[in-house]
Amino acid sequence: QVQLVESGGGLVQPGGSLRLSCAASGSLSSVYAMGWYRQAPGKQREMVATITTGGSTVYADFVKGRFTISRNNANHTVWLQMNSLKPEDTAVYYCNAEEVEDGHLYEHWGQGTQVTVSP
Repeated sequence: QVQLVESGGGLVQPGGSLRLSCAASGSLSSVYAMGWYRQAPGKQREMVATITTGGSTVYADFVKGRFTISRNNANHTVWLQMNSLKPEDTAVYYCNAEEVEDGHLYEHWGQGTQVTVSP
């Protein structure tokens, strides 16, 4: 099993910065990608950024140039550096890990951390 623990959420003013972290534990040898998703009240969960163990990244259009995802493959820790935050970035941010084991795809999710951008 894979367990994900997120931290770093909080309250920040517009234009400010925040850094989220996600620590993965458990059976991690088959994990090939990790990422961040977010969900605002009444809205669908959406992808923010993902990164593979090889370092390939994908960003949602609404965060390009503002957010940066990084990782440490040795311990499967991922970070999301969030700059120039806007009120519309307010959401619960979830860490995600994907793995392939015995030819099957598995997804794992953290508990979520609240990010609030408000003056």
